[in-house]
Amino acid sequence: MFVDEVDIHVTSGDGGRGCLSFHREKSAPRGGPDGGDGGAGGSIVLVATPHVNTLIAFRFSRIYKATKGSHGEGSNRTGKSGKNLTLAVPVGTVVYEEVDDGRVQFADLREAGQRVVVARGGDGGKGNQHFATPTNQAPRRAGKGYPGETRLLHLRLKLLADVGLVGFPNVGKSTLIARISAARPKIANYAFTTLSPNLGVVSMSGDRSFVVADVPGLIEGAHEGHGLGDRFLGHLERTRVLVHLVDVSSSTGRDPIEDFTVIRRELDLFRDRAVETEVAPLATKHQIVAANKIDAIDDPTRLERLRKHTAELGLTCFDVSAVTGEGVGPLLEAVWAAYQSAKSIEAEANGNAEGDADADDDRPVWPV
Repeated sequence: MFVDEVDIHVTSGDGGRGCLSFHREKSAPRGGPDGGDGGAGGSIVLVATPHVNTLIAFRFSRIYKATKGSHGEGSNRTGKSGKNLTLAVPVGTVVYEEVDDGRVQFADLREAGQRVVVARGGDGGKGNQHFATPTNQAPRRAGKGYPGETRLLHLRLKLLADVGLVGFPNVGKSTLIARISAARPKIANYAFTTLSPNLGVVSMSGDRSFVVADVPGLIEGAHEGHGLGDRFLGHLERTRVLVHLVDVSSSTGRDPIEDFTVIRRELDLFRDRAVETEVAPLATKHQIVAANKIDAIDDPTRLERLRKHTAELGLTCFDVSAVTGEGVGPLLEAVWAAYQSAKSIEAEANGNAEGDADADDDRPVWPV
């Protein structure tokens, strides 16, 4: 089962109390205070791992608590610290904190091995040995342990794919990803066959490869959540290229231009509702059109009209058949070129941003 959104409640461990104790030994009648510090509470850590590809582990177990720190003891013995609780999440997980005003992004785990402390354990209290002064050599006070942190978190998985396949249900996205990669999604002649995204790695000549995501079929109103469309659209935010798969056969009874227009409109209207300030410019990504099912076309004018419409928009349209493989090669070459172009533009933009930052000499430099 593919689970891409969950809410969890995390609580780190409290710190242990400091000890109130005095050294008592026959040879040292006035040994002084020797109360040890309390141990620190355990923290809760999220770590991104490529060995997990869904958030299903959090669906039925949503409350997580780290252990408390032990209290300090006499003879300057510090209490044992609580154990950290490490939770494995898929690479691409975005962590939001639930606050009064909505959700605030807490962390974005995009790389394998990336870690983030979502609830820090409380510090242990100081033993009475720390409160001794020249005028108070026998302090009868010790610090209390600090409480741990409690947070309500929303975890959302956003697939890390280079290319996203989009289109209405049953236009052949699963068939295409099965042809161009080793992914084996369920394929059947039903609307909404695909209930969860599928990832596949496309290998091309010259050691070229990219990751493609088959996003479940979208419908009109997807940006508002119709048919879980808002969740599916969220998986496209990190892609660099979008491939519109349009059914040009007459099997669905829909018009290919209308289908293409509806999907384009949904991409333009989508905004990530998890965080109101987060905008997903899906409509600005590199886009390629693939007219699918040319092996079953019965009205050539449907294809000709789609070609003319996409040309007016400045988009390239490729005639393909995911079933027979016809036209798939040129489509992949075009996708690769668009993918490389998108990466170059992104790298140049990042370079300019860093250059602008370095040019600002008036900003203070803080130690890391």
